[in-house]
Formats: sequence, structure tokens, C-alpha cells
Amino acid sequence: MTGARARLLAWFFALAVLLSSCSSANGVDEAASNQPQPVESAQPADSAQAAGGEVALATQAPPPASPSPTSVPAPVPAPLPAPVATPQPYSLNLYQQGDFVPQYTFDWCVAASIQMMHNLIDDTGGGTWAGRAQQNELWDMARMRSSDSFNGANPFGWAAVLTAVGMGPYQVVSIADYDDALQTAARAMASTGRPVGLVMWSGRHAWVMSGFESLGDPAQFPEIPVTAVRVLDPLYPYGSGQWGPSPAPNSLLTPDQLATQFVVREPRRWSSALPAGYLLVLPRP
Repeated sequence: MTGARARLLAWFFALAVLLSSCSSANGVDEAASNQPQPVESAQPADSAQAAGGEVALATQAPPPASPSPTSVPAPVPAPLPAPVATPQPYSLNLYQQGDFVPQYTFDWCVAASIQMMHNLIDDTGGGTWAGRAQQNELWDMARMRSSDSFNGANPFGWAAVLTAVGMGPYQVVSIADYDDALQTAARAMASTGRPVGLVMWSGRHAWVMSGFESLGDPAQFPEIPVTAVRVLDPLYPYGSGQWGPSPAPNSLLTPDQLATQFVVREPRRWSSALPAGYLLVLPRP
């Protein structure tokens, strides 16, 4: 009986151990199954990024663009008209002290006028033309270039000598209207800076126009009236019993005063194809 008792006790012991292990295992499982399960919650975007995860940001669609108004080009203003120039009083005077030269005989007015015109043009101080011998030579030169019945120097010889000695070119013109003649002379002086020869006493005498005054620059306003003329009469101070006294050198004469001695040239005075009119020995550009 001893051996059988020992075996029986060993069997009970083994059964108890087995039952004990089964209840422990079942308890663990039941405990595990009875624990509340954690609920996954969405992490905030900032927390997820802090954890190194990538978060897709939801972009909100921009509001629909309002229709842009149709642009209308601004009207182009019409160009303003150019301002109209207004004439201003204008004067020109070529005369300087010492430019006047008298004629040494009653015949040498053209030669003396050539000397004075040289002096008016040459302002370099290179020497004044005033000598008697030179005046005689210039008269001979003008006579050689003139042709008329009086065997003297006429306006064509005058213009030819001015050109030959380097003061030209000059030409002789005849203008029918008195005011037009003064405007023509003023325009020539303003554009060239050289004096004009005036054929006086109906073709018998020579003066020099050394300056003028007008209501505007005749080079800019061709029809502007001439209000005064400056003259040199080589016969000063003698004058003429028929035509009147000689004005002092560089006198400023009104057109009416000048008109008493500056008159239309008589066609019969010397032969010429020029029509009757007021004669000018005119500088050309």
C-alpha cells in the first residue's frame, strides 16, 4: 500500500499544478481583454510635424476673380500750335567813329562811298580807307567798269569795284515801290552785315546806308516796316542847292526825310536795261 499511496499523492500534486497554471493564463487573457482599448485621435498638424511626420495641408481655393473692367485708352491731346513770333523793335548800325570819308572832288562820290563801305565792313583795325590818291584810283576803277554818256562812274561800276576788292558780291537792283526798296535794303543788311549803296538825286549822286531801324528783324519778318535809315553822304557838309543839305555822318533819317533826296532814277540819266525805280547797290550773301 505504501507504493500505491505515493503514486496517488504524486498524481494529486501534478493535477494541482496543472489547474493552477490554467487559471493564471486565463486570468491574464481576461484581464487583457477587459482593459479599455486606446482610441486613436488625430494629432494636430503642428504636433505631427514636430514628430517628423508629413502633413498634407488643405489649400483653400481662392475666391473667383472679379471681372476686370475693359480699359479704354485715354484720348491723345492734339498738339499745341507753335507760338507765333512777335516782332520786336530792331536796329542795326555798322558805323564807328572814323568810318566817314569825304569826296575830294565833286565827281568822286562813288569812290568815296567805296572807301566808306570798306570801313564799315572791316572792323578788324586793319586800316581805314581814306586817302585822296586811293580815292582817285577807285574812281578810275569804277569808271572802267561803267558805261554811260557822261564818262563817269555809275552804279554798275560801283558794284563791280566792291566785288573786285573783296567786299562783294554786290549787285545793282531797281525797285519800283519806295517802301519795298527800304525793306529790301534792310533785309540785305540784316542778312549779310554789310552796308547798302543808295543811288541818290535821280541817279546823280551816291550815299551809303550804314544802318536802319524797323518794327522787327527784317530777316525774320520780310515785310516789316522800316522806320528810319542811317546814311553817310560823302558830300557833307556841302549839300546841294537843288536837293537839299547833306546830313551829318551817320544821321538817322525818317523815310519821309530820306525821300526828299532818294528818288526814282531817270531812265535817260545813263543807259541801262533796268526799269525805272529806286536804285540800290545791294550786298548778296
